[in-house]
Amino acid sequence: MYNKDMKKLSVLLSTALLVCFIAQIPSNAGIFTQYKARIEQNKIYKSTLNDIKNVINQQMVYTNKYDLDGLSTLYSKDFVNCDGFAKDIYFKLIKETWKTYPDIVYTTHINNIEFTDNYATVTVDETAVATSKDLVGEIEVVGELYSFSKCVYFLEKQGSKWLISSEKIIEETSTLKYGDARYINIELTAPNQIGAGKDYTSTLKVDAPKDSVVIASINKENIIYPQTKSDDAFRKLPDDNILERVFVSNKDNVNEYNVASVGITRAENYTDKEIRVYMGGLAFIMTRINVIPENKYIKFEDNSGNSTDGKDK
Repeated sequence: MYNKDMKKLSVLLSTALLVCFIAQIPSNAGIFTQYKARIEQNKIYKSTLNDIKNVINQQMVYTNKYDLDGLSTLYSKDFVNCDGFAKDIYFKLIKETWKTYPDIVYTTHINNIEFTDNYATVTVDETAVATSKDLVGEIEVVGELYSFSKCVYFLEKQGSKWLISSEKIIEETSTLKYGDARYINIELTAPNQIGAGKDYTSTLKVDAPKDSVVIASINKENIIYPQTKSDDAFRKLPDDNILERVFVSNKDNVNEYNVASVGITRAENYTDKEIRVYMGGLAFIMTRINVIPENKYIKFEDNSGNSTDGKDK
């Protein structure tokens, strides 16, 4: 009797376990399916991320090889940058830069990448270093260029390729120094972004040697093509070597540059009765100001409830 009961109990337990196992199969299958799908999604994500990174890395390779044709393959034919320059003008400017600075070296550091199925944004820090040779009278002088920018590239997937469709420069500063100016700190401070038609102050600070006299100018130039150069009005810096100017941002819906020119002059005895004054160093500093366009199509309501266009204000 005991053996029969034990056999019955064993059969019941086996049956119950079998039922539980069968009941768990659909649930486990769902987990396995989700896990497999997640692995596949990760593979696609990593593959897309690498494709986008490769575009930016290849961009740096082409620029350092001065390969304009190769660089062009990374850009959409409809490319336009934040200054409104289409691809042909943009690449013409690159070519002119390489001609002016034949030894320029670029470095790009990727800070962040975000993307959906067909669109991506890549935030980078970019630097450029070069030398420049110019004649001052009959003397050849060598200058050092250093440029830094914080930039966002916008990419679009066209077919199987990711291409750069636009860019936005958030911050940009370039400095070109000759002679003694290479060894002193020069800072030009202006707002990175401002509304159209707004007042702003630009400040130039020069840590010049005590035995020198500093002359300088600050001007602004709209970012257009071809570029127009403003007239320099040099003046002697105060004893604290700080120069300030107040500007009004343009209303032409274009960005602009603040440009400072600095001359470091020195004096030495030429004869017992004569002193020779000469230019010991020269520097040019340029910083970008992104101008927010004025929206003339915003409607306002007056106290009576009537709406008017912002352009009438």
